[in-house]
Amino acid sequence: MSERLFHVRAARAGRTLAAVAVLCALPFYLDAFWLRIGLFSMAAAVGAVGLGLLSGTAGQLSLGHAFFLAVGAYGYVWLAGEPGPGLPTGVAAVLAVLLTGAAGGLFSPVAGRVRGIYLGVATLALVFLGHHVLLTADSVTGGFNGRSVPPLELGGLSFSADPALTVLGVPFGAEERLWYLGLGVFAITWFTARGLLRGRSGRALVALRDSETAAAVMGVDVSRHRSAAFVVSSVYAGLAGVLLALSFRRVVPDYFGLVLSVDYLAMIVIGGLGSVAGAAAGAVFVTALPLLMTRYADQLPLVAAPGAADGTVGPTEAARYLYGAAIVLILLFAPDGLHGLVRRLRTRTGGNRGAPPPASATSPTPSPASAARAKEPTP
Repeated sequence: MSERLFHVRAARAGRTLAAVAVLCALPFYLDAFWLRIGLFSMAAAVGAVGLGLLSGTAGQLSLGHAFFLAVGAYGYVWLAGEPGPGLPTGVAAVLAVLLTGAAGGLFSPVAGRVRGIYLGVATLALVFLGHHVLLTADSVTGGFNGRSVPPLELGGLSFSADPALTVLGVPFGAEERLWYLGLGVFAITWFTARGLLRGRSGRALVALRDSETAAAVMGVDVSRHRSAAFVVSSVYAGLAGVLLALSFRRVVPDYFGLVLSVDYLAMIVIGGLGSVAGAAAGAVFVTALPLLMTRYADQLPLVAAPGAADGTVGPTEAARYLYGAAIVLILLFAPDGLHGLVRRLRTRTGGNRGAPPPASATSPTPSPASAARAKEPTP
């Protein structure tokens, strides 16, 4: 048994290393459009993991995730920019995340006492209040037109297109540099969230979701754990907001509305409630689908090009219809989402029997040294 377990763990480690190697090599091969999709997906995945911990694990419904994303994004822009304190961008990013956690802490007493649809309505008020503040506080947020995002600088490395940088013959612009930043942030999110779920606090949150009475009998402080889950979710949302701001390079109030909160709920439902991997998969699906449909709108049936005024369905609306249908199908046929569906398919195909060979042995990663080629210029 121990030898079989060793082989299974070795195979899992091999697959992980192969996936990391491929992800690190992608900026040498992908053009700016595909890197932007990856960046937006990684930022969304960070926020979706946080909402998954709150709604999927702790069982607390929140419609205010967009508010905390906005706090993180605008907090970074104001702290690092002018007008504003003009702090070093690395310090501003950390403070923006802490500021979002503090905002979650201020609301956490409500989250500790209210649950279900009542918490959803309470957090919904945060979205409308935040949107009003973003539109009216011109000196901080820039009003309706928003504000440009100062590029992040860490250790002398600027995550922007300037100064020019070439690695192994491939020009590294803002997307290529931010890709590795997004990977690092997502890796931190992945391991911290999985560690939380596997620890004592994670088991307590699952017990709360299943039965508050039983959890209280076992000694779980219901109010404190609810509040803590809300604060942790807010911190992840703030981190996602900073990464989104750096990826978009400009923040505007209309982006951080109710639709964004609903998108995040769709991510965790499609991916699978209570699963870190599922939240990430749902984030990629919901984020990438409208971008891909916009790019290939002229090749898709029943989908009009963006801006068409003839009453046809645009790519963004078509994407929402599709993942709305996906939610219905998931709820009917796979209530545990994409993550549970993949797990069942592996079981049925015998994927858990024996020790599969490491993916690194069968999927070699191409060497970046052979990747020198012309790339789509970054606008």
